[in-house]
Amino acid sequence: MKLWDKGISIDKKIEQFTVGNDREIDIHIAKYDVIASKAHAKMLQKIGIISVEELVDLLSGLKAIEIQINQGTFVIEEQFEDVHSKIEFELTRSLGEVGKKIHTARSRNDQVLVACNLYFKDHLAMVREKTKTFFETLLGLAETYKDKVLPGYTHLQVAMPSSFGLWFSAYAELIIDDVFILDAAIKTVDQNPLGSAAGYGSSFPIDRELTTKEMGFATLKYNVVAAQMGRGKNERTIAAALGSLANTMARFAMDVCLYMSQNFDFISFPDELTTGSSIMPHKKNPDVFELIRGKCNKIQALQTEMILITNNLPSGYHRDYQLIKENMIATFEDLKAILDIFNYAIQQIIVKDVNINDNKYKYLFTVDNINTLVFEGQSFREAYQKIGGQVQDGTYVPDTSKKHTHAGSIHNLCLDKIRNKFPNI
Repeated sequence: MKLWDKGISIDKKIEQFTVGNDREIDIHIAKYDVIASKAHAKMLQKIGIISVEELVDLLSGLKAIEIQINQGTFVIEEQFEDVHSKIEFELTRSLGEVGKKIHTARSRNDQVLVACNLYFKDHLAMVREKTKTFFETLLGLAETYKDKVLPGYTHLQVAMPSSFGLWFSAYAELIIDDVFILDAAIKTVDQNPLGSAAGYGSSFPIDRELTTKEMGFATLKYNVVAAQMGRGKNERTIAAALGSLANTMARFAMDVCLYMSQNFDFISFPDELTTGSSIMPHKKNPDVFELIRGKCNKIQALQTEMILITNNLPSGYHRDYQLIKENMIATFEDLKAILDIFNYAIQQIIVKDVNINDNKYKYLFTVDNINTLVFEGQSFREAYQKIGGQVQDGTYVPDTSKKHTHAGSIHNLCLDKIRNKFPNI
């Protein structure tokens, strides 16, 4: 069944190419098409297109489909083009003529749009909640290990003293920036496009405010052309938000891999969280963090894909939009899994004691020692040259007693202030 079927047979090769794998992808948006169809049916009854009795029948039929979806028994067979044609078929099969009325005053274009917007809104909220859990985990680790020294690096060269508290809370605060962008994406998709039909509205006296309220959207995408043009723009915005979060986690995962290596040896994990080698019995490989890094880098490429597919399309609908649904949905599933496994694994981190008296960390405190001389009355340039001279002639002896007291430094992490920055919904 095809919603655009006019009784004319179509070439099987053309059909196979144009349908693609929509049947498999659409399982993810099936529940949202039901939500939108319920709201649409209520609106059709209000404006007199269907009777109260017909509305009751349609809502009952949609409820039965919803139960199948929730139970995992809903299937889109090969004879159906997508979830929309399958649902309409099931309504017609079980209810008769009234099932054929559900498509009145809408197009498959706005039907896909509203189902995707509902899916995006729901899954962005899931990602946001998992991100908040990860954020709280990192702040907890920062509090636990705030007094554990960690060498800081620039250019991968020993630079200045840091701490595990500073490291964990750095990524926690970066995540707040990612949530700002997630919230912008949520606001972008929290607009009802239903009623835009094929992109130019309808001559039916539809009530778009009613469907907006029924589906729980914050507002309506008023201009019907703008609503249709939201497809592609929404995906680009979401891809940017998910990519920003993925970038933070990829960098954190890289730090974990680096710090686990024997050359750094700052952290470890229980054996059951690592993998071995087929020929080297001593190996404890950080495979989970390498895969997090790789998957997050792949997610960052999604925005480019969305831009390249949709960038120069003129206004109106184009079949190119079909191509952006699959990887958007796959990315949400990947990112949710990444957040879960990262949060699970990082809680089991083993933080090691770093011997700052090791000769390779000898120059970790040169800047602190320069500052001490400045406090004693020397100019910064004079103090810099004095400590620099000691480094050059091998007479430098580090003083590790200096405290960093300003906001956001090693000995003043401001964890409560960072926690309070996390935006409330």
